[in-house]
Amino acid sequence: MVESINALPVPVTCVIHTGDIFADSIDNPDVLAVATGTLSRLKAPLHFTPGNHDILHKRTGATLAVYTNAIGPLAERADYHDVTFLMVYTEPLHTAVSIDGYDAITWLEHALAETGPRPVIICHHTPPVESFHRNQMHPGWPDTIRERWTRMINNTGVIAVLAGHFHRDEQHWLGRVPLYVSAPMATFWERQPSFRLYEYRDRRLTYRTVYLERKKD
Repeated sequence: MVESINALPVPVTCVIHTGDIFADSIDNPDVLAVATGTLSRLKAPLHFTPGNHDILHKRTGATLAVYTNAIGPLAERADYHDVTFLMVYTEPLHTAVSIDGYDAITWLEHALAETGPRPVIICHHTPPVESFHRNQMHPGWPDTIRERWTRMINNTGVIAVLAGHFHRDEQHWLGRVPLYVSAPMATFWERQPSFRLYEYRDRRLTYRTVYLERKKD
């Protein structure tokens, strides 16, 4: 992935990883070193949002400490040209993970209030919508949290939300705001790894999917 992004024939403003970087092994020093070393070779600026396989429910304290020390904050803002990116860790909104002093929606409300008229793209890990797999629907975020989230992003300058987690390409609507769910780099379920190349123009996003060939054993 790093080699492919670096070789793209178009300018890349930034790269955003929407979580599940470490596959439950962030507190393994060898895995951490390989992952951070590989990703550090990206030429474009890199931003992260942690996923459920990075900060772990049963090892929250330890994995949280490793993440914030080695990767960065749970939420951050980045401005490129006239667009604001807000990367935010949302797992505590819909799982048993609890982090003292951290509230994703409160952080996001304050960040959105500071952006003014600038277009905003929110990036996080687990989409708030229902998931369809194994031929049935599975619940998304709790209704009250999802409704509050949807109202908030529709009453501000948010033009798109980017997420991952589902291991599928999907697109949904949160009110008037499009939600783009990316397929994974992981090869679970015989998936071909891919990443997305987004283009921003006139307050709208379009994208192309870039596929990688799986290396043979």
